[in-house]
Parts: sequence; C-alpha cells; structure tokens
Amino acid sequence: MTVLEVIQRSAEFLQRHGVESPRLQIELLLAHVLKLPRLQLYLQHDRVLTETELAALRALVQRRAKREPLQHLVGSTAFFGLEIAVSPDALIPRPETETLLELALAALGKNAAPQPAVLDFGTGTGCIALALAANCPAAQVHALDLSASALALAQRNAETHKLTGRVTFHLGDGFAALPPELRFDLIVSNPPYIPAAEIPTLQPEVRDFDPRLALDGGADGLAFYRRLATQSPAWLHADGGFFAEFGDGQADALQQLFTEADWERVTLHADLTGRPRVIEAWRTA
Repeated sequence: MTVLEVIQRSAEFLQRHGVESPRLQIELLLAHVLKLPRLQLYLQHDRVLTETELAALRALVQRRAKREPLQHLVGSTAFFGLEIAVSPDALIPRPETETLLELALAALGKNAAPQPAVLDFGTGTGCIALALAANCPAAQVHALDLSASALALAQRNAETHKLTGRVTFHLGDGFAALPPELRFDLIVSNPPYIPAAEIPTLQPEVRDFDPRLALDGGADGLAFYRRLATQSPAWLHADGGFFAEFGDGQADALQQLFTEADWERVTLHADLTGRPRVIEAWRTA
C-alpha cells in the first residue's frame, strides 16, 4: 500500500469515528511512523510502506479512532518553539496558552530587577516555566504542581532542553509548598477552569485523557482564581504582577473578582481568535 492510499483510507476511517481534521491527523501520524517531516509525504506519495510500517501505523490509527489525543500518540507537542513531551499525567499544552506566555515575557522584559523571580503556579508539563526560562535568561523561574507525576514530566522536559539549572521545581498543594522566604516579581498560571458539571460534555480527547485534576475548576470554574486572587499578594514583591489564562464566559466575573480583591490595573487580553483569554493584574504593596 502506498503513502497516498494509506492517507486516503485512514482519513476516511478517522472521519467515520468523529475525529476532526482526519487527513491532517493521519498525515501527522504517518510522518511520525516514517520519521519524516510531514511535507515530505507529498514528495513520496508513491512510496510503498513495509509491513512493519503498516502495522505500526494501523495501531496508532486504531487508538486515534478511540479519540486518544494525537499528542499522546506521538509523545510530544510544540509550544512556543519548544518540543514538549506529554503524557496522561498533565494537560496537553494548547496554542492559546502562548498568549499568556507572550504577555508574561513582555512584563518580564520591563522589570527593573536584574534577576526577576517568576512562579508558574500549576506547571503541568512545565511548558510555561521552560519557555519563560528559555526566552528570559535572567529570570529565576520556579515551577509548582500538586501532582508528583506531572512534576516528574516537567523535570524530564527541563532535562531535554538543558534547562534543569534554570528552573526550580516544587511539589505540593499551592503556596504552602514553597519556601516561606520566596517572593516573586511575577506569578503566571494556567489553572483548572472548567466548571465541574461541564467536564462530561467535553470532547473525548479532553474528557477521557487529560487529568481531571488539570480541568476541574469547581462548581463555576473559578475556584482556583479565588485562591490566587487572595493568596498571591503575600508572595509578590511590591509592583508584582499576575497573569492567568481563563475560559470562555469567565472574563467579567474574573475582572470583578480581582478588582474586589484590591488588585490594580486589572486588564483582560484576547487570544489570537479574539476571545478574552488572559487576565493581568498588579499590586503596589
């Protein structure tokens, strides 16, 4: 069977199973099996796959048809120029989170401290902390997570990108897990923000394969923001800032929450689709 035949038949199979963008999905899986850049497939449409290659691809396609995420099948995803290893232990990095990172990096670039300290609260795969460290060499980056398995994944990603010495990892439930003397110029977070009752309605790729711990934001999705709004100030230097991603429909409630908690310059930022996605807030004392 040729590359073109495999793509056509597999795309039809994935489409029947409700997988979005089925042709793109099979092309990415086939490129992974053949260890080729995806665009190279277009130059090799007549290539005949070996039985070993077909068997490996068939197994991946069957798993994808059961809605296992593509990123889990290939083992990684791209995030802000870094290839980040993923697993069911942590939320798969999303493209919209790059908006959060861009805003945080811009704020760090304006910080007067020679070595600004930044905390990634709920680091997961470590994608935010590692991108901050890679793009702001002066920053002292700390990464915190409640999940030991997620933190181990983040540490492996740090090793892959030779950033182990640039990021300090902390295991535990929130700020209580940090050394009490630490203070930060910036706190960044992509916390769980899905209302608990909505989780069963999510796409199978998310509902069944992302850890619930990384999704469940409580009854209204805002449980972690209440915690962050009230607890973060004690861990910030004067003129410290806070940036966090949030979900659709949460913008107004978050603006009110942080304003009532005496944060200043509370600003909402849109992602590349134009939807409100990131909250920015500051404290002067």
